[in-house]
Amino acid sequence: MIANSIKILLIEDNLAEARLLQEFLKQAQSHEFTLLNVKRLGDALSLLSNCNEISCDFDVILLDLTLPDSEGLTSLAPLMSQAPTVPIVVLTNTNDDKLALEAVRKGAQDYLVKRQVNVEVLIRALKYAIERKQTLESLRAVNHALEIRVEERTAELVKAQEINQFKSEFVSMLSHDIRNPLNTILLAAGLLQNSGDKLSQDKKLTHYKLIRSAIKNMSQLLDEVSLLGKADSGRLEREFTLINLQDLCWQIVEEAQLIAADKHITIVFTTTGKPTEALSDENLLRHILGNLLSNAIKYSHPDSIIYFELRFKDQTAIFKIKDEGIGIPLEDQKQLFQAFYRANNVGSIPGTGLGLAIVKKCLEAHGGDITVNSEVGVGTTFTVMLPLVKG
Repeated sequence: MIANSIKILLIEDNLAEARLLQEFLKQAQSHEFTLLNVKRLGDALSLLSNCNEISCDFDVILLDLTLPDSEGLTSLAPLMSQAPTVPIVVLTNTNDDKLALEAVRKGAQDYLVKRQVNVEVLIRALKYAIERKQTLESLRAVNHALEIRVEERTAELVKAQEINQFKSEFVSMLSHDIRNPLNTILLAAGLLQNSGDKLSQDKKLTHYKLIRSAIKNMSQLLDEVSLLGKADSGRLEREFTLINLQDLCWQIVEEAQLIAADKHITIVFTTTGKPTEALSDENLLRHILGNLLSNAIKYSHPDSIIYFELRFKDQTAIFKIKDEGIGIPLEDQKQLFQAFYRANNVGSIPGTGLGLAIVKKCLEAHGGDITVNSEVGVGTTFTVMLPLVKG
Protein backbone atom coordinates (compact mmCIF):
# COMPACT_ATOMS: atom_id res chain seq x y z
CA MET A 1 0.00 0.00 0.00
CA ILE A 2 1.48 3.37 -1.07
CA ALA A 3 1.27 6.21 1.45
CA ASN A 4 -0.27 9.56 0.45
CA SER A 5 2.98 11.34 1.26
CA ILE A 6 6.00 10.04 -0.67
CA LYS A 7 9.59 11.04 0.13
CA ILE A 8 11.98 10.99 -2.83
CA LEU A 9 15.76 11.13 -2.82
CA LEU A 10 16.95 12.56 -6.17
CA ILE A 11 20.62 11.97 -7.00
CA GLU A 12 21.19 14.42 -9.86
CA ASP A 13 24.01 16.93 -10.39
CA ASN A 14 22.18 18.93 -13.08
CA LEU A 15 20.17 21.59 -11.23
CA ALA A 16 17.98 22.43 -14.24
CA GLU A 17 16.86 18.84 -14.61
CA ALA A 18 16.33 18.57 -10.85
CA ARG A 19 14.09 21.67 -10.92
CA LEU A 20 12.11 20.25 -13.86
CA LEU A 21 11.44 17.02 -11.95
CA GLN A 22 10.42 19.10 -8.93
CA GLU A 23 7.90 20.99 -11.08
CA PHE A 24 6.48 17.73 -12.42
CA LEU A 25 5.98 16.45 -8.89
CA LYS A 26 4.21 19.67 -7.83
CA GLN A 27 1.63 19.06 -10.56
CA ALA A 28 0.74 15.61 -9.18
CA GLN A 29 -2.72 15.40 -7.64
CA SER A 30 -2.87 11.79 -6.43
CA HIS A 31 -0.03 12.03 -3.90
CA GLU A 32 2.03 14.57 -2.02
CA PHE A 33 5.70 14.32 -3.01
CA THR A 34 8.65 15.59 -1.01
CA LEU A 35 11.93 15.70 -2.94
CA LEU A 36 15.46 16.07 -1.61
CA ASN A 37 18.18 16.59 -4.22
CA VAL A 38 21.86 15.70 -3.78
CA LYS A 39 24.54 15.98 -6.46
CA ARG A 40 26.87 13.16 -5.52
CA LEU A 41 26.50 9.44 -4.77
CA GLY A 42 28.57 9.85 -1.62
CA ASP A 43 26.12 12.43 -0.26
CA ALA A 44 23.22 10.08 -0.95
CA LEU A 45 24.91 7.21 0.86
CA SER A 46 25.43 9.45 3.88
CA LEU A 47 21.73 10.35 3.93
CA LEU A 48 20.82 6.67 3.66
CA SER A 49 23.11 5.58 6.49
CA ASN A 50 20.15 5.16 8.87
CA CYS A 51 18.29 2.82 6.52
CA ASN A 52 17.93 -0.86 7.32
CA GLU A 53 15.88 -3.83 6.13
CA ILE A 54 12.83 -2.57 8.04
CA SER A 55 12.66 1.21 7.59
CA CYS A 56 14.17 4.18 5.78
CA ASP A 57 13.63 7.96 5.62
CA PHE A 58 12.92 7.73 1.87
CA ASP A 59 10.27 5.87 -0.11
CA VAL A 60 12.02 5.87 -3.49
CA ILE A 61 15.30 6.93 -5.12
CA LEU A 62 15.67 8.69 -8.49
CA LEU A 63 19.20 8.00 -9.71
CA ASP A 64 21.02 9.77 -12.54
CA LEU A 65 23.61 7.47 -14.14
CA THR A 66 26.12 10.27 -14.74
CA LEU A 67 27.42 11.68 -11.46
CA PRO A 68 30.65 13.43 -10.46
CA ASP A 69 31.71 10.52 -8.24
CA SER A 70 30.05 7.60 -10.02
CA GLU A 71 29.32 6.51 -13.58
CA GLY A 72 26.72 4.13 -15.01
CA LEU A 73 25.11 1.19 -13.25
CA THR A 74 27.95 0.91 -10.71
CA SER A 75 25.94 3.32 -8.54
CA LEU A 76 23.23 0.70 -7.97
CA ALA A 77 25.18 -1.74 -5.80
CA PRO A 78 26.20 0.65 -2.97
CA LEU A 79 22.70 2.18 -2.89
CA MET A 80 21.02 -1.23 -2.67
CA SER A 81 23.46 -2.27 0.03
CA GLN A 82 22.82 0.88 2.06
CA ALA A 83 19.03 0.96 1.53
CA PRO A 84 17.90 -2.57 0.60
CA THR A 85 14.15 -1.89 0.89
CA VAL A 86 14.07 1.37 -1.11
CA PRO A 87 13.16 1.07 -4.81
CA ILE A 88 15.42 2.77 -7.36
CA VAL A 89 14.32 4.38 -10.62
CA VAL A 90 17.18 5.07 -13.02
CA LEU A 91 17.39 8.33 -15.01
CA THR A 92 19.48 8.55 -18.17
CA ASN A 93 19.84 10.49 -21.40
CA THR A 94 20.19 7.26 -23.41
CA ASN A 95 17.26 5.32 -24.87
CA ASP A 96 18.93 1.91 -24.77
CA ASP A 97 16.86 -1.29 -24.28
CA LYS A 98 19.94 -3.33 -23.33
CA LEU A 99 20.94 -0.81 -20.68
CA ALA A 100 17.37 -0.76 -19.38
CA LEU A 101 17.26 -4.55 -19.03
CA GLU A 102 20.67 -4.60 -17.39
CA ALA A 103 19.57 -1.93 -14.91
CA VAL A 104 16.51 -3.99 -13.93
CA ARG A 105 18.60 -7.17 -13.68
CA LYS A 106 20.95 -5.37 -11.28
CA GLY A 107 18.11 -4.28 -9.02
CA ALA A 108 16.53 -1.09 -10.41
CA GLN A 109 12.74 -1.10 -10.47
CA ASP A 110 12.41 1.11 -13.56
CA TYR A 111 14.33 3.03 -16.22
CA LEU A 112 13.38 6.49 -17.50
CA VAL A 113 14.81 8.43 -20.45
CA LYS A 114 14.95 12.06 -19.34
CA ARG A 115 13.68 13.65 -22.56
CA GLN A 116 10.65 11.33 -22.51
CA VAL A 117 9.66 12.13 -18.94
CA ASN A 118 6.48 14.07 -18.24
CA VAL A 119 4.21 14.36 -15.21
CA GLU A 120 2.22 11.21 -15.99
CA VAL A 121 5.26 9.07 -16.86
CA LEU A 122 7.19 10.16 -13.76
CA ILE A 123 4.31 9.63 -11.31
CA ARG A 124 3.44 6.25 -12.82
CA ALA A 125 7.07 5.09 -12.69
CA LEU A 126 7.43 6.12 -9.04
CA LYS A 127 4.16 4.43 -8.01
CA TYR A 128 4.91 1.21 -9.89
CA ALA A 129 8.46 1.12 -8.54
CA ILE A 130 7.21 1.36 -4.97
CA GLU A 131 4.49 -1.24 -5.59
CA ARG A 132 6.88 -3.73 -7.22
CA LYS A 133 9.45 -3.28 -4.47
CA GLN A 134 6.79 -3.86 -1.83
CA THR A 135 5.68 -7.01 -3.66
CA LEU A 136 9.27 -8.25 -3.90
CA GLU A 137 9.88 -7.59 -0.21
CA SER A 138 6.67 -9.47 0.62
CA LEU A 139 7.85 -12.41 -1.46
CA ARG A 140 11.19 -12.32 0.30
CA ALA A 141 9.42 -12.32 3.65
CA VAL A 142 7.39 -15.36 2.58
CA ASN A 143 10.56 -17.01 1.31
CA HIS A 144 12.28 -16.27 4.61
CA ALA A 145 9.36 -17.83 6.46
CA LEU A 146 9.65 -20.86 4.17
CA GLU A 147 13.36 -21.10 4.97
CA ILE A 148 12.57 -21.10 8.66
CA ARG A 149 9.90 -23.78 8.24
CA VAL A 150 12.22 -25.94 6.16
CA GLU A 151 14.94 -25.49 8.76
CA GLU A 152 12.62 -26.55 11.56
CA ARG A 153 11.28 -29.52 9.61
CA THR A 154 14.78 -30.63 8.67
CA ALA A 155 15.78 -30.71 12.32
CA GLU A 156 12.96 -33.19 12.93
CA LEU A 157 13.79 -35.45 10.01
CA VAL A 158 17.52 -35.99 10.12
CA LYS A 159 20.06 -36.98 12.71
CA ALA A 160 21.78 -34.22 14.64
CA GLN A 161 25.13 -34.72 12.85
CA GLU A 162 23.47 -34.28 9.41
CA ILE A 163 21.38 -31.20 10.18
CA ASN A 164 23.88 -28.42 9.50
CA GLN A 165 25.00 -29.70 6.11
CA PHE A 166 21.55 -30.56 4.77
CA LYS A 167 19.98 -27.38 6.17
CA SER A 168 22.46 -25.03 4.50
CA GLU A 169 22.27 -26.86 1.18
CA PHE A 170 18.48 -27.13 1.18
CA VAL A 171 17.73 -23.58 2.29
CA SER A 172 20.28 -21.83 0.06
CA MET A 173 19.48 -23.87 -3.06
CA LEU A 174 15.72 -23.65 -2.59
CA SER A 175 15.88 -19.91 -1.98
CA HIS A 176 18.12 -19.42 -5.00
CA ASP A 177 16.00 -21.56 -7.33
CA ILE A 178 12.75 -19.91 -6.27
CA ARG A 179 14.20 -16.39 -6.45
CA ASN A 180 15.41 -16.78 -10.06
CA PRO A 181 11.97 -17.45 -11.61
CA LEU A 182 10.39 -14.83 -9.32
CA ASN A 183 12.83 -12.21 -10.61
CA THR A 184 12.09 -13.29 -14.19
CA ILE A 185 8.34 -12.89 -13.60
CA LEU A 186 8.79 -9.46 -11.99
CA LEU A 187 11.07 -8.25 -14.79
CA ALA A 188 8.89 -9.48 -17.65
CA ALA A 189 5.66 -8.29 -16.01
CA GLY A 190 7.18 -4.89 -15.32
CA LEU A 191 8.28 -4.43 -18.93
CA LEU A 192 4.83 -5.47 -20.19
CA GLN A 193 3.16 -3.14 -17.73
CA ASN A 194 5.31 -0.07 -18.38
CA SER A 195 6.28 -0.49 -22.02
CA GLY A 196 3.52 -2.71 -23.40
CA ASP A 197 2.38 -0.10 -25.93
CA LYS A 198 5.93 0.20 -27.31
CA LEU A 199 6.73 -3.51 -27.61
CA SER A 200 6.14 -5.48 -30.79
CA GLN A 201 3.82 -8.48 -30.69
CA ASP A 202 6.82 -10.83 -30.93
CA LYS A 203 8.51 -9.21 -27.93
CA LYS A 204 5.28 -9.39 -25.93
CA LEU A 205 4.95 -13.08 -26.74
CA THR A 206 8.58 -13.61 -25.68
CA HIS A 207 7.90 -12.00 -22.28
CA TYR A 208 4.71 -14.04 -21.81
CA LYS A 209 6.66 -17.22 -22.60
CA LEU A 210 9.30 -16.22 -20.03
CA ILE A 211 6.59 -15.79 -17.39
CA ARG A 212 4.95 -19.13 -18.22
CA SER A 213 8.31 -20.91 -18.21
CA ALA A 214 9.26 -19.37 -14.84
CA ILE A 215 5.94 -20.42 -13.30
CA LYS A 216 6.37 -23.95 -14.67
CA ASN A 217 9.90 -24.15 -13.22
CA MET A 218 8.70 -22.96 -9.80
CA SER A 219 5.84 -25.45 -9.82
CA GLN A 220 8.16 -28.30 -10.76
CA LEU A 221 10.67 -27.30 -8.06
CA LEU A 222 7.98 -27.16 -5.36
CA ASP A 223 6.58 -30.53 -6.49
CA GLU A 224 10.04 -32.07 -6.27
CA VAL A 225 10.70 -30.60 -2.83
CA SER A 226 7.30 -31.82 -1.65
CA LEU A 227 8.00 -35.33 -2.93
CA LEU A 228 11.39 -35.42 -1.19
CA GLY A 229 9.80 -34.17 2.02
CA LYS A 230 7.19 -36.91 1.93
CA ALA A 231 9.83 -39.55 1.23
CA ASP A 232 12.08 -38.38 4.07
CA SER A 233 9.18 -38.36 6.54
CA GLY A 234 7.89 -41.77 5.47
CA ARG A 235 4.69 -40.32 3.99
CA LEU A 236 5.34 -41.24 0.36
CA GLU A 237 2.17 -43.02 -0.67
CA ARG A 238 2.27 -45.99 -3.05
CA GLU A 239 -0.63 -47.11 -5.18
CA PHE A 240 0.16 -50.42 -6.86
CA THR A 241 -1.87 -51.25 -9.94
CA LEU A 242 -1.39 -53.73 -12.77
CA ILE A 243 0.76 -51.98 -15.39
CA ASN A 244 2.06 -52.96 -18.81
CA LEU A 245 5.67 -51.82 -18.36
CA GLN A 246 6.43 -51.82 -22.09
CA ASP A 247 3.45 -49.56 -22.86
CA LEU A 248 4.41 -47.21 -20.01
CA CYS A 249 7.96 -46.93 -21.34
CA TRP A 250 6.67 -46.08 -24.81
CA GLN A 251 4.51 -43.31 -23.33
CA ILE A 252 7.47 -41.83 -21.45
CA VAL A 253 9.62 -41.99 -24.59
CA GLU A 254 6.95 -40.22 -26.66
CA GLU A 255 6.73 -37.44 -24.08
CA ALA A 256 10.53 -37.09 -23.97
CA GLN A 257 10.76 -36.92 -27.78
CA LEU A 258 9.27 -33.43 -27.68
CA ILE A 259 12.27 -32.15 -25.68
CA ALA A 260 14.81 -34.31 -27.51
CA ALA A 261 13.68 -32.95 -30.87
CA ASP A 262 14.94 -29.47 -29.94
CA LYS A 263 18.49 -30.89 -29.79
CA HIS A 264 17.98 -33.32 -32.68
CA ILE A 265 18.50 -36.23 -30.30
CA THR A 266 17.19 -39.67 -31.22
CA ILE A 267 15.77 -41.97 -28.53
CA VAL A 268 15.97 -45.68 -29.38
CA PHE A 269 13.73 -47.87 -27.22
CA THR A 270 14.04 -51.66 -27.24
CA THR A 271 12.61 -54.55 -25.24
CA THR A 272 14.17 -57.96 -24.60
CA GLY A 273 12.68 -60.91 -22.79
CA LYS A 274 9.01 -61.71 -22.47
CA PRO A 275 6.93 -58.56 -21.77
CA THR A 276 4.72 -58.88 -18.75
CA GLU A 277 2.33 -56.90 -16.61
CA ALA A 278 3.31 -56.21 -13.02
CA LEU A 279 1.97 -54.53 -9.91
CA SER A 280 3.69 -51.13 -9.77
CA ASP A 281 3.06 -47.54 -8.80
CA GLU A 282 2.80 -45.71 -12.12
CA ASN A 283 3.46 -42.29 -10.57
CA LEU A 284 6.71 -43.45 -8.95
CA LEU A 285 7.83 -45.19 -12.14
CA ARG A 286 7.21 -42.02 -14.13
CA HIS A 287 9.33 -40.03 -11.67
CA ILE A 288 12.13 -42.61 -11.94
CA LEU A 289 12.23 -43.12 -15.71
CA GLY A 290 11.17 -39.57 -16.60
CA ASN A 291 13.97 -38.01 -14.55
CA LEU A 292 16.61 -40.37 -15.94
CA LEU A 293 15.51 -39.83 -19.54
CA SER A 294 15.25 -36.07 -19.02
CA ASN A 295 18.80 -36.01 -17.62
CA ALA A 296 20.07 -38.07 -20.55
CA ILE A 297 18.64 -35.49 -22.95
CA LYS A 298 19.85 -32.52 -20.90
CA TYR A 299 23.45 -33.69 -20.71
CA SER A 300 23.69 -35.18 -24.21
CA HIS A 301 25.27 -33.44 -27.18
CA PRO A 302 23.04 -32.37 -30.08
CA ASP A 303 22.55 -34.94 -32.87
CA SER A 304 23.38 -37.84 -30.54
CA ILE A 305 21.51 -41.03 -29.64
CA ILE A 306 20.00 -42.18 -26.34
CA TYR A 307 19.43 -45.91 -25.88
CA PHE A 308 16.56 -46.95 -23.62
CA GLU A 309 16.28 -50.69 -22.99
CA LEU A 310 13.68 -52.62 -21.01
CA ARG A 311 14.74 -56.15 -20.19
CA PHE A 312 12.77 -58.84 -18.39
CA LYS A 313 14.99 -61.34 -16.57
CA ASP A 314 13.71 -63.89 -14.06
CA GLN A 315 11.54 -61.91 -11.64
CA THR A 316 13.18 -58.56 -12.36
CA ALA A 317 12.50 -55.69 -14.76
CA ILE A 318 15.75 -53.99 -15.80
CA PHE A 319 15.62 -50.48 -17.29
CA LYS A 320 18.82 -49.22 -18.88
CA ILE A 321 19.23 -45.64 -20.16
CA LYS A 322 22.47 -44.90 -21.97
CA ASP A 323 23.52 -41.55 -23.42
CA GLU A 324 26.53 -40.19 -25.33
CA GLY A 325 26.76 -37.02 -23.26
CA ILE A 326 29.28 -35.21 -21.11
CA GLY A 327 29.69 -38.02 -18.59
CA ILE A 328 30.09 -37.82 -14.82
CA PRO A 329 33.49 -37.49 -13.10
CA LEU A 330 34.35 -40.47 -10.91
CA GLU A 331 34.70 -38.35 -7.79
CA ASP A 332 31.11 -37.10 -8.21
CA GLN A 333 29.43 -40.44 -8.79
CA LYS A 334 29.20 -41.47 -5.12
CA GLN A 335 27.29 -38.30 -4.23
CA LEU A 336 24.96 -38.14 -7.23
CA PHE A 337 21.87 -39.18 -5.29
CA GLN A 338 22.21 -36.52 -2.61
CA ALA A 339 19.65 -33.70 -2.78
CA PHE A 340 20.95 -30.60 -4.62
CA TYR A 341 24.24 -32.25 -5.56
CA ARG A 342 25.44 -31.68 -9.12
CA ALA A 343 28.61 -32.91 -10.82
CA ASN A 344 31.37 -30.33 -11.20
CA ASN A 345 31.38 -30.50 -15.02
CA VAL A 346 27.76 -29.43 -15.67
CA GLY A 347 28.82 -25.85 -16.39
CA SER A 348 25.87 -23.61 -17.29
CA ILE A 349 23.44 -26.48 -17.95
CA PRO A 350 20.40 -25.65 -15.78
CA GLY A 351 19.20 -27.98 -13.04
CA THR A 352 18.33 -28.19 -9.34
CA GLY A 353 20.16 -31.36 -8.35
CA LEU A 354 16.91 -32.90 -7.12
CA GLY A 355 16.13 -35.32 -9.96
CA LEU A 356 18.42 -38.19 -8.97
CA ALA A 357 17.58 -37.77 -5.27
CA ILE A 358 13.92 -38.23 -6.23
CA VAL A 359 14.79 -41.26 -8.37
CA LYS A 360 16.58 -42.85 -5.41
CA LYS A 361 13.70 -42.19 -2.99
CA CYS A 362 11.11 -43.55 -5.43
CA LEU A 363 13.21 -46.66 -6.00
CA GLU A 364 13.57 -47.27 -2.27
CA ALA A 365 9.79 -47.00 -1.91
CA HIS A 366 9.42 -49.46 -4.79
CA GLY A 367 12.00 -51.93 -3.46
CA GLY A 368 14.32 -51.33 -6.41
CA ASP A 369 17.96 -50.41 -6.95
CA ILE A 370 20.02 -48.26 -9.33
CA THR A 371 23.62 -48.26 -10.56
CA VAL A 372 25.59 -45.81 -12.66
CA ASN A 373 28.45 -46.33 -15.09
CA SER A 374 29.95 -43.21 -16.60
CA GLU A 375 33.05 -41.82 -18.27
CA VAL A 376 33.69 -38.13 -18.87
CA GLY A 377 33.40 -37.27 -22.56
CA VAL A 378 31.98 -40.69 -23.44
CA GLY A 379 28.57 -40.91 -21.78
CA THR A 380 26.55 -42.33 -18.90
CA THR A 381 24.48 -45.45 -18.33
CA PHE A 382 21.93 -45.73 -15.52
CA THR A 383 20.56 -49.19 -14.76
CA VAL A 384 17.39 -49.56 -12.72
CA MET A 385 16.33 -52.95 -11.31
CA LEU A 386 12.78 -53.47 -10.06
CA PRO A 387 11.41 -56.71 -8.63
CA LEU A 388 8.41 -57.96 -10.62
CA VAL A 389 5.26 -58.47 -8.59
CA LYS A 390 2.70 -60.13 -10.79
CA GLY A 391 -0.96 -59.60 -10.19
